[in-house]
Amino acid sequence: MLDLGGDWWLADLGGEIGVPMRLPGDVYSALYEAGIIADPYYGKNEDMTRWVAGRDWVLSRRFTLDEAGGPRLLVVDELDTVAEIRINGQLALSAASAFHEHVADVGTLVVAGENRIEILLKSPIEAANALQAAQPFPVPYHHGNSEIANGNMLRKQQCDFGWDWNIALASSGVYGRIHLVDGAGEIAGVTIRQRHDDGVVRVEIEVRLRGFAADAVDCSLVFAGQETAGAVPLNAGAASVTAAFQVAGPELWWPNGVGRQALNDLVIKAGNAEHHAKVALRDIRLVSEPDAVGRSFKLRVNGRELFARGANWIPSDALAGRISPDKTRALLQSAADAHMTMIRVWGGGRYEPDWFYEICDELGLMVWQDAMFSCNLYPATPEFLGDVAEELTFQARRLAHRVAIWCGDNELIGALTWFEESRRDRDRYLVAYDRLNRTVETAIKSVDSQANWWPSSPSPGPLSFGDTWHDDKSGDMHFWSVWHEGRDFEHYRDVKPRFCSEFGFQSYTSMPVIRTFAGESDMNIASPVMEAHQKNKGGNARITETMFRYFRFPKDFPSFVWLSQVQQAMAIKTAVDTWRSLKPHCMGTLYWQLNDTWPVQSWSSLDYGGGWKLLHYVARRFFSPVNVAIIPAADGALALIAVNDTLEPVAVTLEFAAITLDGSERPIGSVSGDVQPDAAVTLAEVAASALAGADSLVIRWQAANGMTGTDHYATRRYKEFDLPNPGLKLVTRVVDDIVKVQVTAEAPALFVTLEADVAGRFSDNAFLVVPGRDVEVDFVATAADPGGITITARDLYSSFSSNALAAPA
Repeated sequence: MLDLGGDWWLADLGGEIGVPMRLPGDVYSALYEAGIIADPYYGKNEDMTRWVAGRDWVLSRRFTLDEAGGPRLLVVDELDTVAEIRINGQLALSAASAFHEHVADVGTLVVAGENRIEILLKSPIEAANALQAAQPFPVPYHHGNSEIANGNMLRKQQCDFGWDWNIALASSGVYGRIHLVDGAGEIAGVTIRQRHDDGVVRVEIEVRLRGFAADAVDCSLVFAGQETAGAVPLNAGAASVTAAFQVAGPELWWPNGVGRQALNDLVIKAGNAEHHAKVALRDIRLVSEPDAVGRSFKLRVNGRELFARGANWIPSDALAGRISPDKTRALLQSAADAHMTMIRVWGGGRYEPDWFYEICDELGLMVWQDAMFSCNLYPATPEFLGDVAEELTFQARRLAHRVAIWCGDNELIGALTWFEESRRDRDRYLVAYDRLNRTVETAIKSVDSQANWWPSSPSPGPLSFGDTWHDDKSGDMHFWSVWHEGRDFEHYRDVKPRFCSEFGFQSYTSMPVIRTFAGESDMNIASPVMEAHQKNKGGNARITETMFRYFRFPKDFPSFVWLSQVQQAMAIKTAVDTWRSLKPHCMGTLYWQLNDTWPVQSWSSLDYGGGWKLLHYVARRFFSPVNVAIIPAADGALALIAVNDTLEPVAVTLEFAAITLDGSERPIGSVSGDVQPDAAVTLAEVAASALAGADSLVIRWQAANGMTGTDHYATRRYKEFDLPNPGLKLVTRVVDDIVKVQVTAEAPALFVTLEADVAGRFSDNAFLVVPGRDVEVDFVATAADPGGITITARDLYSSFSSNALAAPA
């Protein structure tokens, strides 16, 4: 095999520009690194650099072969998107999809000695426009998301054309492997299926071989202490080999926080080619059945019905050349650290590389995998559907053993009502959608007949086309009324979803990230740069308007940024606490969204670059496998509900007290109770009269398994409180390269947030500090001397009053 990655030459078709480029990589990143364009992420540079997507680009390099004879296959993965590849001036292949690999026999094109390969990357803007013009009838796209038109025409990452959180660059490049297969052949792919029955797992492994010059090849598979081997006959250098292993009494894989992530080694050899994988043995079933309410939606894992805690995943960078396994692992590790058990790979991005899913298996994250269709209508021509069938067959073969749920698309059912064309002629567009959806389902089930299939998200269920943005009785729900309709956070308590797979509230990205794209003169919520880094129309105004409802207006821009993150955390906590308390009626919450693709105001809990916003710190508390939530009732009473997502019963001890702004506490009660596995139990109810004269209810709980927590519930909106200066004090010391910060207060300090002058992570943030109950927090720096770090603190009082703190470590 000859790896053709590495150094290439990039030029526009007109010959005006020529720069080095490394593959895998994208055109924008290469031009930026060569100094041709400014960083697209800085300031308003997006508008200045988008011309790149309007040109055709040529990638070229030379390679040397010792001999020309024998079979030669060119294999390219993640080729983005409309492209032609030539070898020695002759066409080797044409491509029109970034979502499946491209293979061409180039044995007659290569020569002994030096060869030249060229990749023509056609402008995605021009290609998309041409395809739209060729459609038999108009196929609308979502103008609110797509600043660049007609992205729905291409089998390409849809958010490349813009989204309400993404920069619109329509990039091009090669993001996977590009290589030549010689007569030694290669293992082209492996599909793994597993069937569980009464303590025995049957593991079926299909191995696809290609490019071999011989008539047969020795092949062996080793799995779970078993081996099968033999000579495999080849047909034109290719073959498909299937082996089955029976594993009795296996150690099963469990989601994060539920059990161990047991992984089994698989080793495949074919001639000199090898394939290594780690396989999780697990029985995951989607249970969606009619019931007294409507239709359920829940996951049964190894026979146990588990509540899914998680978030939606979008590409880890808007420019694929900036994506790396290490950066992606850090984001997924943060999800696991916040007790998440599921990641939804959203349908407007991309199918992630193999290593993404391997990391999810290692970390205990189940994967909900959308097919890559989102928020638009799509063609139903034979050519388009044929490419879709090839795409989903390729992806299903690759991911059969990695995916917990396959979903047909994101929000295409709703999209049928969003466009004048589809409202005027619903039958035409409904038939087109059904053809697309059935093509996706058929391709996936042709690979794995028992795959967990869900037609769309949100959806009431198969062959249902209801409004599950507002109907909470069946299937999975996307609940956006609080953000898009401007409703109060309390409105989250008015719905009872069976499984909420999208809901969110925006905040500003953190100040260290803002400083990477904005100057001091831009530090204003209405500045042109801040508006350029807000892709949801009216988003900055909505953040501000909501802040007026709940808080006194902050004193300066950094305080505004901080407070926007406090209210984001409040919003999502209100939803998750409420919906977890409803189980088993509700069996999952996946908030929008985990990560960002570039520095932007958005719904994410992780900043671009992976830093934790306040939401992520709070998520680690509200997603704790055992938690106690404060849930208000209509009569003003407060229910204290314990939830247990573990596999074992757990005893919980709970204390609760009324507290005033001066820090005086009045005990109300204490209670202990046993909470059964995967259950929600009301441990106590606090009558409204018990809080007379108090400003907040404070709870403190401890579980027998070592989990603990503290929470508070304010009796009024925070802006109504005449907060005293809490007199926060920080005392720091360094122990084994960890900065330990002791926080004390003379009066209740709300949403206390520690900040460091270097990158790193705190063990907690946005917490409550009351007199007489010090809080100790650890800080681990990413790369800095812990002895020279400065720690400062914010709290609600200091957001509108002068109360800055700093303590040298």
